[in-house]
Order: sequence, then C-alpha cells, then structure tokens
Amino acid sequence: MDNTETIPWDSGQIWIDRTLYEGRPFSGTGRLEKELRVYDLLDKLGIPYWRVDHAVMPTIEACREVDKVLGTEICKNLFLCNAQKTKFYLLMMPGTKQFKTKDLSKQIGSSRLSFGPAEFMERYLDILPGSVSVLGLMNDKENQVKLLIDRHVAEEEYLGCHPCMNTSSLKLRTRDVLEKFLPAVEHEAVFVDL
Repeated sequence: MDNTETIPWDSGQIWIDRTLYEGRPFSGTGRLEKELRVYDLLDKLGIPYWRVDHAVMPTIEACREVDKVLGTEICKNLFLCNAQKTKFYLLMMPGTKQFKTKDLSKQIGSSRLSFGPAEFMERYLDILPGSVSVLGLMNDKENQVKLLIDRHVAEEEYLGCHPCMNTSSLKLRTRDVLEKFLPAVEHEAVFVDL
C-alpha cells in the first residue's frame, strides 16, 4: 500500500512517506554514503531508531508534518561560530524556540555568535546546510565542534533529527543519544537554557 502524499508548501508541494519505518532502509540504493554511515553506527551501538522518508524539508516549519509521523519534534539544529571563526558549536533546541545569540553567548562565555559558514560545517561534520544534525558529530574526529543542548530537548523522552541528509528524519531516545552515541563519538554536551 502506497502511503506517500504531497503536502502544500509555500513554493509548491513537498513529498512525504507517512510510513514510520523501524531501522535502516532495506536498500542503500539512492542514499548517500554519509547517511548509510549513520545507520551503520546506530546499529553497531545498539541504538533503536525510527525513520520517515521525505523530500528535502526547506525549514523547521515544513518539518511539522514529519513530526506528526515521527511522534516527536525534530530539533532545530544550528551550526554556530564565534566572530573569529575559531570556535564552532552545534546547538540543539526546540523548533518552537527563538534563538537569541546574545543570551547564548553570555551563557557559554563566548564572543558574539553567528551562523557558521557552510565550508566549516562540511569540513567538520560532513553535512550541508539544511541537514545539520547531532549525528554529524560522528564525523568530527578532532572535536572541533562543541555540542550545546537546550535543557528542554534533553528532558524529552525522544528527539527527532536528520541522518546527515535532509531527505529522511529519525526518532531516537534522547537517553540513547546522551549515554551511548555521544560517548561513542567522543563528544560531550553542554546544557543551556534558551
């Protein structure tokens, strides 16, 4: 049974498969290596996950239909840097919250933060804009990116994120991300209040 549909969006239609799949796709055909590496690592770590496939979602607002299928909210993930572009951060926050750079900069003792250039995002996380995800930290072997998590995200049972590609979304237990994934990729979280 075909469970796909297109939903209206500002500039046209967005395709979404309303099936909630458990685990990795049956075939890697048509999927990039970076996405398949995510599934390989999650499987190796014994972390269960659920997946929804869809067209590229242009904004966090467009992800609302995906949220419904996942049964959890996809986090807003922002790639940030200091003014000198010497320190980089990945911020996970609820999609409904507004980002105020002044408040966050003060909490982490950094100069004013701005959005990090795509070239650094790709270099450190192997992710392109629109696909930013905590799972990209698996590619940051030299720990160039510090993870910042809003406490509201950390308190939820589940979180939603992309598997380093914006054509699928995953539902993961937050505890698994904090207690299994982050230690495996040798990153720690700094918790912030936004």
